[in-house]
Amino acid sequence: TAMPQWRVSAYVDGNIVVFETIWEGLWMDCISQLGLRLQCKFYESLLALPPPLEAFRALMCLGSGLSVLAFLAAIAGLKYTERSQEGPRAGSTFLLAAGVAFLLTGALVLIPVSWAGAAIVRDFSDPEVPAPLKRELGAALYVGWGSAALLLAAGAIYC
Repeated sequence: TAMPQWRVSAYVDGNIVVFETIWEGLWMDCISQLGLRLQCKFYESLLALPPPLEAFRALMCLGSGLSVLAFLAAIAGLKYTERSQEGPRAGSTFLLAAGVAFLLTGALVLIPVSWAGAAIVRDFSDPEVPAPLKRELGAALYVGWGSAALLLAAGAIYC
């Protein structure tokens, strides 16, 4: 969510001399000059953001909050199952809630990450997009896909 490497500048048209690397994220843009100097600028206006970026922010923040609740429910379920006098049924309710929350969190993370990845691939392949505006998949997208896979797996295990 916080990483600025969602979209990274692409090097096309045989240009191997690169002085700047541009990173675009949900919260800020960064420019690295010759790998020595990094300047980042937060987006100043919420009203100037494109609607997909606003949706990505909302989904990722909602997913982050829900993942915290899912972890707490999983911890409570495991602790309650160990010490429950009523049998494993009472603790299994917490574990089922944690599993559903993990599945929902995985979906909330997967949607904006995949949507952003598809837009980057679409724009990169579009001949009408000028070469300096083409972007590649950034590290944040790969982290997002990996974390979504782990969250979905955790949800399936807890369910």
